[in-house]
Amino acid sequence: MARATTAHIHIDALRHNLAVVRARAPQARVMAVVKADGYGHGLERVAQALVGADAFGVAALSDAQRLRAAGLSQKILLLSGFDEPADLDQLRQLDVDTVVHHRTQLDMLAQDRGSPLKVWLKMDSGMHRLGFAPGDFAAAYARLQAMPNVAPDIVCMSHLASSEEADGAQTPAQLREFDAHLPDGAAASIANSAGILVWPQAHKQWLRAGGALYGLAVGEGARGADFGLRPAMTLSTRLISVQTVARGERIGYSGIYVCPEDMPVGVAAIGYGDGYPRVIRPGASVLLNGRRVPIIGRVSMDLMTLDLRSQPQAAVGDPVVLWGEGLPVEEVAAAAGTISYELTCSITRRVRFVEA
Repeated sequence: MARATTAHIHIDALRHNLAVVRARAPQARVMAVVKADGYGHGLERVAQALVGADAFGVAALSDAQRLRAAGLSQKILLLSGFDEPADLDQLRQLDVDTVVHHRTQLDMLAQDRGSPLKVWLKMDSGMHRLGFAPGDFAAAYARLQAMPNVAPDIVCMSHLASSEEADGAQTPAQLREFDAHLPDGAAASIANSAGILVWPQAHKQWLRAGGALYGLAVGEGARGADFGLRPAMTLSTRLISVQTVARGERIGYSGIYVCPEDMPVGVAAIGYGDGYPRVIRPGASVLLNGRRVPIIGRVSMDLMTLDLRSQPQAAVGDPVVLWGEGLPVEEVAAAAGTISYELTCSITRRVRFVEA
């Protein structure tokens, strides 16, 4: 029998979430960011569901190749830009836009003699990861404008570092910096998912939606449902064992859980080998038969143990949901000391993916 661990991908939820994003800024165009295999949901599957987006954002040229092979004709942007001159011809062959964020890329373009490439010029407005310093941005823009191998409609972009903080000071400072150095008449993009949902003043000509499309939120206590988003993934499995363990016995590796009484213990067929976080805090919940029960002991590679005292009637084969409707992945992520994006991106190849 096949392993029961399954990631159900909800196509209608993806489409619903794209509509929520569009409704936030109806005049803007929406780029669906599908990097990291569609945030772990499956690149081609997600792109086909989000065919109504105006563009796709990827982190690797191999992802652009997969999208073109799948028949997607939308604009594609290589978010981290090209690494070497040989990439430029591949960008042309695939009809892919590229980010330019460093002077070495400008130098490579200056030596290139190919047909015009579509370029997005990135400013470091305060995140200090990629991009030209604001004081160098105008010169970089002018240099690109003068190149015959660069298409004239250069889009200016930046990235928000703390947009999930609705009362934070960093996002307004970044927006001021970005706006102060934008060339007259240039199209612009700075809003990521949290920027779209929390900061309407960040809504320029292009929105770059990532986690929001998958129903995910970041930020302390934030959940996608707070913004009308629906979870696009339900991770589930089944019980494969139920037994009674005596009072005082220890459960799992290192025996970190001691049974306070004679109690029923269930074993679910999922572990960190499937992508569920081993570091989940003691007492975090799963849904068994639609009701919460706590995880006890350490999550192991293939299995986890559950306290069944609230469901003594539970039986082998009963369904267990690790995250999804009724148990937000953001809650699980908080219990693991991480963010929801990391969890969905960490699902491993042995998990079966099913469109729902």
